[in-house]
Amino acid sequence: MVALLLQPAFTARRGEEMNIEIKNKKASYRYHLLDEFTAGIVLTGSEIKSIRASKVNIADAYCKMQRGELFVINMHIGMYSNAGYSQHKERNDRKLLLNKIELRKIDRKLKDAGITIVPILLFINEKGYAKLKICLAKGKNVGDKRADVKDKDLRRESERGFSE
Repeated sequence: MVALLLQPAFTARRGEEMNIEIKNKKASYRYHLLDEFTAGIVLTGSEIKSIRASKVNIADAYCKMQRGELFVINMHIGMYSNAGYSQHKERNDRKLLLNKIELRKIDRKLKDAGITIVPILLFINEKGYAKLKICLAKGKNVGDKRADVKDKDLRRESERGFSE
């Protein structure tokens, strides 16, 4: 009976699943996505509660190496209404947690021209931790974007043709 009283606040109730996935839909349109990594994020209490309430926007966010560490910049996490006097900054730089091998690999790839790091998905894993999927990406030009839209339209029309 004691175990029931001491359950962590972040677990879902029985039969419920806590599916929180915030996607960056513009990333695949703007960039060619190359390598993918999953990183943890250093957050405060009010930030993780805002993420669980889906008050996050990663559309304008990007990642940057500073002093051998990786940070996500310009990720908007909204204010948590019940945080009291200790509110967080909405667009604060947040440290990403990766191992040294992954950080070295990313640092080597960033030295190539035109490579950037883009967050593509923010989710909460089974243990209740916030994770960020990031990709090494290379920018698309206008012709590539038009070709992608054309391919998407052709695929959509062919699927409609099969369903009728």
